Order: sequence, then structure tokens, then C-alpha cells
Amino acid sequence: MPPKKRAKPGMSPEHKEALALGREQGRAVRRYLEALEAHKPKRGRKRTPDSIQKRLADIEARLPSADPLSRLQLVQERMNLQSELAAKSATVDLGALEQAFVKAAREYGQRKGITYAAWREAGVDAAVLRAAGIRRGGE
Repeated sequence: MPPKKRAKPGMSPEHKEALALGREQGRAVRRYLEALEAHKPKRGRKRTPDSIQKRLADIEARLPSADPLSRLQLVQERMNLQSELAAKSATVDLGALEQAFVKAAREYGQRKGITYAAWREAGVDAAVLRAAGIRRGGE
């Protein structure tokens, strides 16, 4: 006769709530860090939507007469420019993401062992960390 399987005890409501809170905090932190990364200033001259459109028109004009290897590179550049243009037109409410980050970051960081220095290296401003209650000394 096979041994009886023991039924696993279900999760308590408190455990489920803690898991849901952890997932929500992780989402808030991830969204804020992704927005910071997407809006990080880049070196060199900034491209405007107009300059991107001009380059796209130039690529379209050059495509029919390009050799196969050049055509491949032009097609890739066109795709990159189109995605850059789409990203420029998409607006992100960094303020709302920052507020959600401030609410979640301290507890999330304590639970995951994330230090002040790690947050700073990830690009989070010191004032935002201060607002979240994250200090240099690791209080």
C-alpha cells in the first residue's frame, strides 16, 4: 500500500499579504529604476525628433540604391531611429514613479540587503533616498 500523501497546509492570509506587498514594492522599485535608466542624460549632442525624421528620410532615399550589406545596416539604423522616436514621444510620469519608489524603497532595501551606496550607484538621487528614509549609515 503506497504511503499517504500529507496535505500541505495552506498559506495564511498574513503570508499572502506579505508576498503581495513584496511584489508591489519590487514593481515600484523596478519601474523607477527603469525610468531613471531610460531618461539618463547621454553624452554628445542631443537628437531632436526633427533631426531623427531627417535622418529617416535620408535612409529611405539611400535604401533603393544601396548594396546588400549597406542596405542591412541602413535597415537596422532605421529600426533604431524609429524606436528612439517612439521613446521620445512616450511620456513618463517620473514624479508618480518616484513617489511609489519613496514609499517602497526603504522596506524593500532592508529586506534585500541593499545599501545606500548601491542605490546611489544605480542612479537614485540622494534627495530621493533621503525622502525614502534611506541614510548613508544604514539606519
